[in-house]
Amino acid sequence: MTVIAGRYRLLDVLAEGATGTVWRALDETDRHEVALKELRAPDGLPADEVPLLYARREREARAAARVSHPAVVRVLGVATEDGRPWAVMELVRGLTLAETLEAAGPLPPREAARVGAEVLAGLRAAREAGVPHREVDPGHVLLANDGRIVVTGFGTAPEDDPGPSAELRALGRLLGAASSALPSPLPTKDDRAGELRTLVQGLSNEDPEHPLPADRVERELRRVATGGARRPAPAESGTGAPATPAKAEPGRKTEDGSGNGGGSSDNKGPAAGSSPTATAEPSPGKASPRRTHVLLAGLIGALLIAGALAYHLVRDDERGAGPGPGGVTSTAPAGPGATDGAGGGPVTPRS
Repeated sequence: MTVIAGRYRLLDVLAEGATGTVWRALDETDRHEVALKELRAPDGLPADEVPLLYARREREARAAARVSHPAVVRVLGVATEDGRPWAVMELVRGLTLAETLEAAGPLPPREAARVGAEVLAGLRAAREAGVPHREVDPGHVLLANDGRIVVTGFGTAPEDDPGPSAELRALGRLLGAASSALPSPLPTKDDRAGELRTLVQGLSNEDPEHPLPADRVERELRRVATGGARRPAPAESGTGAPATPAKAEPGRKTEDGSGNGGGSSDNKGPAAGSSPTATAEPSPGKASPRRTHVLLAGLIGALLIAGALAYHLVRDDERGAGPGPGGVTSTAPAGPGATDGAGGGPVTPRS
């Protein structure tokens, strides 16, 4: 059996790809099995460019070793044999998503959403570490026997970064492949398939100029995966609830008869439902009954005072000048402030 870098014994082939072959190998140093990726140059590449490509692939593999996330395959190091780099990775036992779909068909909506959420979490972690993915597809996603969802195929150099929008569009295509045969029934109360289809459409049509927030997409995928309900839309009002009208107290009415008013003489306190410090105000242009009574009493008092003054003036004139023209004298009582019992006002001399 072939031993690479004097340490890794090749056992069997796990996968074949355009950029190399993945082997199951035994690390004879610690007796653990690993996945060893043999990197090779594509056919037709000029011979003088091959060393440059290998150097680049080695840098990419070492950069991928910086990523630490359960949804990203761990790169343990790089081994070199005959000037060619070999990436040493953890051995994940399971099937790729491509193999699973080929064998069993599309995933149930919740499982497809779970796969999408884990893949996106891994892509985000790798991007934060400076190791973006070139093009994630079902062949790069492992459904591990222990339940993990693991993304492989990292190692794109920074100058080849396709950008976050391209990653989301690739995720949309991956989810479309995982759920392409989902039925399209009428919406139901728990229409997870419909919600997943909506997410796939949104990702597939993602606008590079206005990318979707990756964290929001991940939250939505996890909500569909766990069967969570949609959040209700926030209320447009600042308080979140409309104001409720105040109720009138029994036996009390406003001036328009609608209740909860005030201003009558029997007003003893604030109406039910109103502010404790609020006071009732009369309508513009209308006087309250209490104010009307006060004004009327003041007017009558003023008239009585004016009559009394007029009476005294007449009495003084009669006493000092004698009978008036035509010999007519006053027949009013002699006491000051005397009034006519019937009219209620001062008595004037007869002509």
